[in-house]
Amino acid sequence: MACALTQGYSLGCRDGVGGIKSVYFIEFDNVSGITESSGNATAIAKANGGRFYKYNLQRATGSWEETYNDDEANGTSFHTQTLSIVLNKMTAAVSQEIKLLAQNRLIAVVENKDGTYWLLGDESGLQRNGGRAGSGTATGDRNGYELTFTAENVDPALTVSSGIIAALTTP
Repeated sequence: MACALTQGYSLGCRDGVGGIKSVYFIEFDNVSGITESSGNATAIAKANGGRFYKYNLQRATGSWEETYNDDEANGTSFHTQTLSIVLNKMTAAVSQEIKLLAQNRLIAVVENKDGTYWLLGDESGLQRNGGRAGSGTATGDRNGYELTFTAENVDPALTVSSGIIAALTTP
């Protein structure tokens, strides 16, 4: 049987936490290869001069999810990855960077609040598919950007070895 199960699932400690701390973005074409072992990205090779850019997020302003899509009649299965982030304080420089994010297919490494890293968009690229900017109304309202990116992958998101994170941001 080609699709044999390999493990069960046991209840663990209640020590999971939600939310993400940061996102690292790179242009899809600037990744030349990904080494994967058992669902974990152990190396990410970048094109000459390519680098991931880190976007730090305010607490409780970002999330990602993966939706499982199955069609019994067609015999297909794929995963939709959705990344939502908030960038506070509207500026001309940030507006221009957001325009560049929209013009590219991207790969992202997302740092969860628990210190786990996940790779999104590695098969076909993440693309910005929505968002908005606004000044807010009251003094305490958000002045900033809300952005959403999606990708469709055949395989589920890979975790990323924490040992390779520092090298992602160097060209």
